[in-house]
Amino acid sequence: MPQITLPDGSVRVFDHVVSVADVAASIGAGLAKAALAGRVDGRLVDTGYSIEHDARLAIVTDKDADGLDVIRHSTAHLLAYAVKSLYPDVQVTIGPVIEDGFYYDFASPRPFTPEDLQVIERKMLELARQDVPVTRRVLPRDEAIGFFKGLGEHYKAELIEAIPVGEDVSLYTEGAFTDLCRGPHVPSTGRLKHFKLMKLAGAFWRGDHRNPMLQRIYGTAWAKKEDLDAYLHRLEEAEKRDHRKLGQQLDLFHLQENAPGSVFWHPKGWRLFQTLIQYMRERQARAGYVEVNTPDVMDRSLWETSGHWANYRQNMFITQTEDERVFALKPMNCPGAMSMFAQGVKSYRDLPLRMAEFGKVHRYEPSGALHGLMRVRHFTQDDAHIFCTLDQMEQECRDVVALILDIYTDFGFDAVRIKLSTRPENRIGSDEVWDQLEGALSGALNHMGMVYELFPGEGAFYGPKLEFVLRDAIGRDWQCGTLQVDMNLPERFDLNYVGEDNARHRPVMLHRAMFGSLERFIGILIEHHAGALPTWLSPEQVVVMSITDQQADYAKKIHAILIAAGIFSSLDLRNEKISYKIREHSLQKLPYQVILGDKEVTADVVAVRARHGEDLGQMPVDALVTRIKTETALHQ
Repeated sequence: MPQITLPDGSVRVFDHVVSVADVAASIGAGLAKAALAGRVDGRLVDTGYSIEHDARLAIVTDKDADGLDVIRHSTAHLLAYAVKSLYPDVQVTIGPVIEDGFYYDFASPRPFTPEDLQVIERKMLELARQDVPVTRRVLPRDEAIGFFKGLGEHYKAELIEAIPVGEDVSLYTEGAFTDLCRGPHVPSTGRLKHFKLMKLAGAFWRGDHRNPMLQRIYGTAWAKKEDLDAYLHRLEEAEKRDHRKLGQQLDLFHLQENAPGSVFWHPKGWRLFQTLIQYMRERQARAGYVEVNTPDVMDRSLWETSGHWANYRQNMFITQTEDERVFALKPMNCPGAMSMFAQGVKSYRDLPLRMAEFGKVHRYEPSGALHGLMRVRHFTQDDAHIFCTLDQMEQECRDVVALILDIYTDFGFDAVRIKLSTRPENRIGSDEVWDQLEGALSGALNHMGMVYELFPGEGAFYGPKLEFVLRDAIGRDWQCGTLQVDMNLPERFDLNYVGEDNARHRPVMLHRAMFGSLERFIGILIEHHAGALPTWLSPEQVVVMSITDQQADYAKKIHAILIAAGIFSSLDLRNEKISYKIREHSLQKLPYQVILGDKEVTADVVAVRARHGEDLGQMPVDALVTRIKTETALHQ
């Protein structure tokens, strides 16, 4: 007589073996209809799973995160079912759930086309409407290998051959299609209603370029139609906001093949870059930081001491000189900061010492991973390394967290998630040290009343870390800032300071970045603001345009006044219709346009249009200067 304990603590007793579906039905018809899966004693299972003994059970519906994963996993199998129905000579391989959807890889005699996707999606909808039951069975490993070989599914057979001898494997069948899978799956295909196939790509079998190339079909699936529609709308918005297109349209930067992963900054883009650096310099100076600069190329011995040579060498650019010395372009600024601290004797009176650096770093990223400004090989970090005592450590963590969150607000990011990542399996340092470091980060957050998410095992090899995740205007999350607490590198570099007791002590080091990568942060800013950067950030704040040649001299005078006031102004005296000029500069998303005709010259005023076409009317140029200066001063 199994006793089933539900999440609310209530208990249901049955006099026979029951399935998850049976329990759901005993609670209510509505729940039975909504049930997609169950979680029995923490394990996710199908609704057909039999419960023979006392257990804790949670019914999983489409309102649960687990439920959405089950829907997406099942939709991947529905995709494979449709493909096999349409193209019997195609072999199926694997089809996992990914963020916002799923994919499935196929070995096809011919490449799929966009037109094929439409056909396949229609077939999926047809199979879903048929509400075909999805059933599970278990076979011994060797029998399963023979089964799939008999179907001509050699990739599936190869997957099973990697499973230890003697183990059983589970298979799922829907209609005429059977697939290898751990599950769980929805009870029937009728539960899959809101999906769309998105794109095609190539992928090597098992990710190895020596293996055959497969055809990958990406799709998305959601519990509700409105969720699917919202996701597709976000994709449309993301396409409009693509920083690579806007970067070209706004003449900010370009990338080219003979410098992969490196950015060519155009004058306006470089001005934006420098605006970020100047902003951060001022904020850091007010917070008690000093700025330093360290070499880009350093000897292998430094990276061996830091541990990067053993733990990160595959991502480093390495060179050897004629005298056989091995050097590396720095992938991180930390060893340089250690060398800076080691110069001269430090006293407890010098601590905390907050050293900031806008350091150029180089990391080898695979060519396929490079993506505009978001994933590059050569970039600038707004790094800082704070050296402090154990007693100062938690307060310094609090100050960094407060500064980071305040800075993000200036850039229009109010929704920020904080992640705490703790000790990984591959790490340096003792458990006692890790206890102290993790305690400093969690203690700082708890003291500040901050909500955070815990990610066990995801810290850096030398210390735990906080990650700050920004949510942009269309709901996407971007991991940017980091704070890492480290007692291991000071130990490896034998750093010390003289304490009040006149003895030598080991400092704690905090690694801190707010933007992370300036290049990536600029890409995020461009997409967050859809290219229409706030006035204080805009690399071109106003354009001065003449209606005819008659106003050229006056336009030059106004332009000169704006420039002298420190405003980023440009001048357009072209012999073009003013409507053409306005339209063209509107595409540049400038905060202000100044239009000068004979009336403005006579009255010694300027006619001003705001970014979205708002006519601000005529005003003295000093009034425009004050307006722009006021907007800019809010973030200085």
